[in-house]
Amino acid sequence: MSLKELMRFYQQRAHCALDRHLPSEQTQPDRLHQAMRYSVLNGGKRIRPLLVYLTGQAFDIKPEILDIPAVAVELIHAYSLIHDDLPAMDDDDLRRGKPTCHKAFDEATAILAGDALQTLAFYVLSAPTSDLSSIDLSARLRMIAILAQASGSRGMVGGQAIDMAATGQVLNLAELENMHIHKTGALIRASVQLGALTVPEMSESALAALDYYAKCIGLAFQIQDDILDVSVSTEILGKMQGADQANHKPTYPSIVGLEESRLMAEQLVKNALASLSEFDQRADPLRWIAKYIIERGY
Repeated sequence: MSLKELMRFYQQRAHCALDRHLPSEQTQPDRLHQAMRYSVLNGGKRIRPLLVYLTGQAFDIKPEILDIPAVAVELIHAYSLIHDDLPAMDDDDLRRGKPTCHKAFDEATAILAGDALQTLAFYVLSAPTSDLSSIDLSARLRMIAILAQASGSRGMVGGQAIDMAATGQVLNLAELENMHIHKTGALIRASVQLGALTVPEMSESALAALDYYAKCIGLAFQIQDDILDVSVSTEILGKMQGADQANHKPTYPSIVGLEESRLMAEQLVKNALASLSEFDQRADPLRWIAKYIIERGY
């Protein structure tokens, strides 16, 4: 399969798995569950679930075993987007070309939907009836710990706190990188690690190589996001173009310029590809998606 075909296959698989694990719109409290489903099932490229699936695929892990960690990481991502869009945060009206959760519903419902998605992520990852029951218990506990740390104050939430404090401030390149290692990179690294931990007897050296790969593509992903924010239209982005600049947020283009940002993203992808040198052709989709990350949006 080509990357495009693989993406379509796993995007559909992730959508179906998410649909199964989300409460129905008729389940009480119905408005809350409608908001949860609205925010999770409204499209998106599913990059994080894709990384779970493609990492597992590189070691011949069956997709049904990868469904649970793919769902868990996407639920965390969806919750973070709901909260990021709130008036107290980025105050965005559009997400994936549709009204943000607090616009489609209301602010209180959006907050509660985000809270509920976060807890659901850990439920599906820890539930004894899940398809992960065949995975060694210590590996499952490690998955939970990795996702928890990647989501919290030493990961995504911490990165958002740094981002909020940095609004209107001048950051140097190291400070900006630190912010995005936490805000964007932590969950991308967790996605690859969760996929890898489904592999029996995964070596620590292989796990470290995959983690470095994920660290590189996580930063490249954020740099590309910053580039797209100033170089493509609202219609293509699915959210307001130029929002970072309007909100006085530090970005890679604002610090090093557009061309240097592109060169940095390209170098990060080269580093990511080099870290996969010990893996065979089964890891080719991971190589493809690393390149896709800096080509998307055009």
